[in-house]
Parts: sequence; structure tokens; C-alpha cells
Amino acid sequence: MTNFEVITLFPEFFTPYEKEGILKSACSKNIIGINVYNLRNFATDKRKTVDDKPFGGGVGMVMMIEPIFKAVEAIKKNGKSRVILFSPRGKKYNQRIANRLSKMDQIIMICGRYEGVDERVAKHIADEEISIGDYVLMGGEIPAMIVIESVARLIPGVVGTDKFLKNRTKNVNAIEYPQFTRPSVYNNWSVPKVLLSGNHKKIEEWRDKNKKIF
Repeated sequence: MTNFEVITLFPEFFTPYEKEGILKSACSKNIIGINVYNLRNFATDKRKTVDDKPFGGGVGMVMMIEPIFKAVEAIKKNGKSRVILFSPRGKKYNQRIANRLSKMDQIIMICGRYEGVDERVAKHIADEEISIGDYVLMGGEIPAMIVIESVARLIPGVVGTDKFLKNRTKNVNAIEYPQFTRPSVYNNWSVPKVLLSGNHKKIEEWRDKNKKIF
């Protein structure tokens, strides 16, 4: 079982996400677990403070190290665990990373907000920093959802059959080719004839020629 642990200031973002579709089914079968933690519950003062002004001055607030440290310390278990901090300065997320993370027992994800996270989190608490693209978001919640979905689909029992999973994981990269279904003609837009031929060798050749590896 792989547990996805999300540390966030907005746990309600994940309520509909984990209660619909394939992920809901996988959770109910105890194939995966999605656990969301409100960072403010790990603050030490009465106001549940999790951010403060940056040293050296500047605009905005910076998320403090202490609540994050306490959260990770409380959540982290024995076994194969990985702590991820989402950051525009992190390494670009790709299928290779998703495949690697799918072997973990526990993935702890720190969702930043405001002007950023105290750099000591990246240096001393997180195992790695990940970016989902060359742009800046308001927080790490959407990146966390992307990691959950892309990793969960590689875990046996979550999506499709064993054959489907083997086809998706036989290569460290993702392989995609165009897909079509009924009707074979719509608005004079036709499905490639080879896909209707029943010739499996020719179909595989066509898919191989038209696939995209990324």
C-alpha cells in the first residue's frame, strides 16, 4: 500500500479529489491512502502561526520551518519514504520520477504558499524539490494532485488489469498513441482504416509509428 501524505494550509482542496472516481475506489480497497494534514495543527502558538516576514526584507510572507518540521516528524513512518517540497526551483517532474515514486511506501508532499518556504526545509527536511513546469503557481496543492494521480495509476490494482499496467510500466517513459472509437465516421472524419482491419500486426506497426514517448 502506498500512502500519499499531503501537508497543506488548505486541506479542503482535496476533499472532492479523493472522494470521486478511480482514486476513491483505490482508497476504499486500501490499495492507496490519501491523507491530508492541515499545517496549522502543527503550529506551536495560540494563533496557529505558520508564516512570518522574510529576513532581509521583501514583499509577502514566508512559511516557517518549525511547523513543517513537526508535521513531517509526526507523519513519517518506517519503510520506503520520500519527502517532496514543491518549488519552481525544483527538478522538472516527468514520467521517470513518477515511476520511481510508485515504488515508495509513503510519499510526503509539502505544499508551499505565499512567497515561499524557509530554505532550510529544502536543505534539511525534504528529500527532493519538484517543479511541475516553468511557471509559478499560488501553491503546491495542484502539483500534489498531479503527483498523486500520475503515481497512483502505476500502482497495481488502481487502474485496469495487470496487462494494462505492464504495458504502461515496461518503459521508464510514457508511451501514448492516438486512440479512436465508434462511430468510425463522423462529420466525414474517418478513423484510420488499419485500425478497422483486424490485422493486429499492422495495427501494432501503426501504433508504433504514431506513438509519442515522453
